[in-house]
Amino acid sequence: MEKVIKIEGGHHLNGTVRISGSKNATVALIPACVLGNEPVTIYGVPNISDVQSLIVLLNELGVYVEKRDEETLYIDPTHMENIPMVSKAVSKLRASYYFMGALLGKFGHAEIKMPGGCYLGPRPIDLHLKGFEALGANIQYENGCYILDAKELKGTNIFLDISSVGATINIMMAAVYAKGRTVIENAAREPEIIDIATLLNKMGARIHGMGTSTLVIDGVDYLKGCIHEIIPDRIEAATYVIMAAAMANDMRIENIIPQHLEAIVMKLQEVGINMEVGSDFIHVFKTDKPLKRIEILTKPYPGFATDVQQPFTVLLTQCNGKSKVMETIWENRFMHVPYLIQMGADITVKNQTATIIGPTALTGSEVVATDLRAGAALVAAALIADGKTRITNIEHILRGYENIVEKLTSVGAKIESHEI
Repeated sequence: MEKVIKIEGGHHLNGTVRISGSKNATVALIPACVLGNEPVTIYGVPNISDVQSLIVLLNELGVYVEKRDEETLYIDPTHMENIPMVSKAVSKLRASYYFMGALLGKFGHAEIKMPGGCYLGPRPIDLHLKGFEALGANIQYENGCYILDAKELKGTNIFLDISSVGATINIMMAAVYAKGRTVIENAAREPEIIDIATLLNKMGARIHGMGTSTLVIDGVDYLKGCIHEIIPDRIEAATYVIMAAAMANDMRIENIIPQHLEAIVMKLQEVGINMEVGSDFIHVFKTDKPLKRIEILTKPYPGFATDVQQPFTVLLTQCNGKSKVMETIWENRFMHVPYLIQMGADITVKNQTATIIGPTALTGSEVVATDLRAGAALVAAALIADGKTRITNIEHILRGYENIVEKLTSVGAKIESHEI
């Protein structure tokens, strides 16, 4: 049965939303746990469909997984088997590719079919494979599967042509057991990478330089178990702050790390949003003055996150004048725009740049979530719109936003989900 979300727009938001553990960190932390030789307990695990898919994959590998409460996973890899990963669960999320680095690092062998996830344009894993080969792996592609094999992984210097988050994490996981020292130059700097490195170091890895563009990994022979709490989800936090900026009278977003949101907060302040930034919260108040036009250029962290530009585009439809969003990361990151136009927005897209003229009134409509963050953008648009909006393909939204219907309902939104 397919699920849909229905939203009656125009209702002001008031109250508190608590942010869940980071989706982008969680989907790498769970595969990283299999590198250990003892159980790992993770706190702050979000209740999202990607986590359920990863648990299925762990079970297929013979890993014992116990959900001890709503936010806690106990993962015991002591009896795991390195079998080919070719089931349907692999195709449900792109993050299944993290098992490449984890299994190659631990067993010297990995066999996995091409991962799935949202389609945002070509997203090759060439950089991952280049790193694995530099460490000493032989790679073949047969019948839709990657086969990685290495008698021994040896530390080396690796330069990433693009500061890819996925490649940085995957190579880091493969390198923790490699002989000698691995240096990753032009490494991505996202907070999620720091979180995975922190987990691995608790397990006994020797990773240095987290948060910089140079990661140094000294190989070890054994990784133990540990207890780890996931960082808050900066993209979920930004999404709710944007929704609050558009529709709140008085709304507080809690369990955040403000440092992770600096680029987004600066742009919201530039727009003219009335807000208070605290030690672990952002409090948004109704803005009486007209909102100002701005320009946004997406960049790797600590720049403006590509994952946030889609929801932010919705807010820009309510700003005075001509705003621009220039997308430099993914070529298909404007798939939500036709649906925003259908709802009444004045947006044109040319050469990876969206030009938004506002303010415009939005009207409820029948729309489709084409990917995770596009879905979040449509939810934001539906909250603003006059009338009712029906969103289909919401499995994309549920991949990354824990209890989104319940959280928005708690602050006054008229939103419901049901099966059709």
